[in-house]
Amino acid sequence: MDPQTLSSNISQIRDRVRLKLAKTPITANPVTIVAASKAQSAEIVRNAARFGISDFGENYLQEASAKMDLLRDLNLTWHFIGQLQSNKTKMVAEKFDWVHSLDRLSIAKHLSRKRPAELEPLNVCIQVNISRESNKSGCMPEALLNLVSDVNSLSRLRLRGLMIIPEAVKTRKNLAAPFENIRRLFDLCRNFETELDTLSMGMSDDFELAIEHGSTMVRLGTVLFGSRNR
Repeated sequence: MDPQTLSSNISQIRDRVRLKLAKTPITANPVTIVAASKAQSAEIVRNAARFGISDFGENYLQEASAKMDLLRDLNLTWHFIGQLQSNKTKMVAEKFDWVHSLDRLSIAKHLSRKRPAELEPLNVCIQVNISRESNKSGCMPEALLNLVSDVNSLSRLRLRGLMIIPEAVKTRKNLAAPFENIRRLFDLCRNFETELDTLSMGMSDDFELAIEHGSTMVRLGTVLFGSRNR
């Protein structure tokens, strides 16, 4: 992607986020744009940073690690947004600032144990399988409160909130339902853990609707970078 197009896309997205926030009374919190930079080159990430994006989400560790090495001169915040397995937790705990896809206690314990002492606690969001899809990762809603309590007891993690990847649906009513449901769960969790401040939900096709329901982080790929090559 050429820099001019990228700059224009970023500007348009910021305008859309600002407009939606101005019309949304549900939250006074700002919305962080996390650029989903999977399959994007370090050069493109550098250009996005030049145009004001500072948060980048990655799915694959080897790819992300190579970019981090090339971009270490920049002050970027790195978010792991892919499926997380125990054999990946060491590198994630060492290299990333955020994990959005935490879905079970065993992974949380690995991350906490492997987070370097010289770094701040790792920011984490619990992924909730809000649509109960058999092929999708995430904590089931009925298990969420127990997992929130358990994760909050781990000293090298800082539990920030919840994340969802909604089921693909066609109608606006059905599209809104997962956002409504996770917002209710988020408010319930905050009754017990008042420091939760993050709802990571909304991607290129639905981020404005997610903001309407209180999203504080939107994970945007195609709408920023165009269609991926792979």
